[in-house]
Amino acid sequence: MPRYFVYFSYDGTRYHGWQIQPNGNSVQAELQKALSTLLRTPIEVTGAGRTDAGVHARLMVAHFDTDQEFDNRQLAYRLNHLLPFDIAVSKIETVESAIHARFSAVSRTYHYYIHTVKDPFARAYSLETHYDLDFEAMNEAAAYLLTQQDFASFCKTGADVKTTICHVTEARWERIDEFRWRFVISANRFLRNMVRAVVGTLVDVGRHRLSIDDFKAILAEKKRTSAGESMPAHALFLVDIQY
Repeated sequence: MPRYFVYFSYDGTRYHGWQIQPNGNSVQAELQKALSTLLRTPIEVTGAGRTDAGVHARLMVAHFDTDQEFDNRQLAYRLNHLLPFDIAVSKIETVESAIHARFSAVSRTYHYYIHTVKDPFARAYSLETHYDLDFEAMNEAAAYLLTQQDFASFCKTGADVKTTICHVTEARWERIDEFRWRFVISANRFLRNMVRAVVGTLVDVGRHRLSIDDFKAILAEKKRTSAGESMPAHALFLVDIQY
């Protein structure tokens, strides 16, 4: 059966995350509903990952299988007319049936945004903070993530995961302008709530509430209760997926 990759973006504000939920709307539910309507047959989609409630995606990938014949560009066009205003499809590609949106992905990249002055236009997609943060120390701590493999300290308590091993390939704070920064992190996989917990702990380093040695000890303890708070979801974006 032919397999198709859908490349799309979404504003996660109105959704209870990517995955279908019994008590709230999800991006997956909206995409499945639209595809099923246009192709006139039940369609199930599998995403490259599971973003939490309120998290956004500049790029998400999902696959579906169907024997229905259609023009890829035309279906993408029709999907954009049927999907809600906060979900946009960029393209649909035919792929080999062995390629899986989730398991074939080799790298994912997230950005977390913060700004340090009141900004009415940034508040919906960036975290406003007025702490005098030491970004040099935060980057020193972030670099240590690249030397580690077990990120149990940053995994949501009770998460259903078989392993907490991840391979982080980049982790750094970048200055956008005088008042705006973003945290860039890439890995082969991420644990539930991992990026927001990492950011919260790095902010504690930036506030000098934690030393670099404290940060290293937190990773070694492998306990979520040892790490910093989980930062708000609205400032987090999935930005890239590599296959």
